[in-house]
Amino acid sequence: MRYLAMGLAACLLAACAPAPAPETDVAPPAPALVLPDSREGVVTDRFARLALQCVHREYPNKISHVMNSDADAATPRELYPAFYGCFDWHSSVHGHWLLARILNTDPATPYRDAIITALGHSFTPENIAGEVAYFRAEGRASFERPYGTAWFLQLMTELRESDLPEANTWVGALEPLEALIEAETSTWLTKLAYPIRLGTHNQTAFAFGLMLDWSKASNAGAFNAQLTRKVLEFHASDVNCPLAYEPSGEDFLSPCLMEADLMRRVMQADQYATWLQAFLPQIPTNATGDWLLPGVVLDPSDGKLVHLDGVNLSRAWALEGIASALPEGDARIPSLLAAAELHKEAGIAAVSDTHYSGSHWLASFATYLETRRGISPQ
Repeated sequence: MRYLAMGLAACLLAACAPAPAPETDVAPPAPALVLPDSREGVVTDRFARLALQCVHREYPNKISHVMNSDADAATPRELYPAFYGCFDWHSSVHGHWLLARILNTDPATPYRDAIITALGHSFTPENIAGEVAYFRAEGRASFERPYGTAWFLQLMTELRESDLPEANTWVGALEPLEALIEAETSTWLTKLAYPIRLGTHNQTAFAFGLMLDWSKASNAGAFNAQLTRKVLEFHASDVNCPLAYEPSGEDFLSPCLMEADLMRRVMQADQYATWLQAFLPQIPTNATGDWLLPGVVLDPSDGKLVHLDGVNLSRAWALEGIASALPEGDARIPSLLAAAELHKEAGIAAVSDTHYSGSHWLASFATYLETRRGISPQ
């Protein structure tokens, strides 16, 4: 009887035990890539190699993850089937953008075949269905908002501008996530009472610039109009930005310069020139660049301190963007471009594979700068 009772107890315990969590579909391992040597003197080859080496590198990884139960404990590749590499979700997204940008701006790149293979591995309907499911889960409405989601929209812009036959397939696979991000961002804008004036991921000025560029390239007219109204509401009356307080110790975006780079997208040249004078009256007219000095990184192995290498790159492209929008002959243009050159020299020199703290993301910023993304060729 004792053994019978023990058997019955075991059966009852088994019946009451929680069912094991269902197995999660995990993206298959990325194919091994053969990377040819870089061409002498082609700096973007170095950037392409860095991105190819990290877009499918799962570890180390810093996930930003709301857990609703034990079932949400998972590896990066289980959580984000397409964008699990490059240390974090947003870096993976703009690493993929970098590769698409290289294909668009350098069709002769020796990394063409490797890039197509890598993007094709990530951009499958199954992988994007997993990404959409992650975004739709409880408590994740603010996931990667606005920095990562802005970079995703920039990725869509790049793919839509591509002449590759594969690009149409990739766009079709990614469109469900694009539609979700557009809808959720539009809802968020109705609730956002103030701009976010940081020098890091949550800054709205930088994200809004990428989003405006996407909305114009993708003919998202209603979204463009909504965001333009919000930008003008937030910033049309801004004056005397405290540029002397920058950079902060962990900035990779300039609050002042990114706002100025944003506003050129929503104003005519003469209106913008007047607004800029009130907003940044300290821009000189003597053609010197030392009015704004590059940030200094004392320990490039520190993931936070190395942000200052990024601020040099993003400042450079913002300064170029500001100059591009001023009327021809504006006396501030030479000083803007001189400061941009100082920052570009410092920023590009810092992009290397020595420390993963910087190599997993700085190449994207360097590519954005080097290829003049966001600046109209006209």
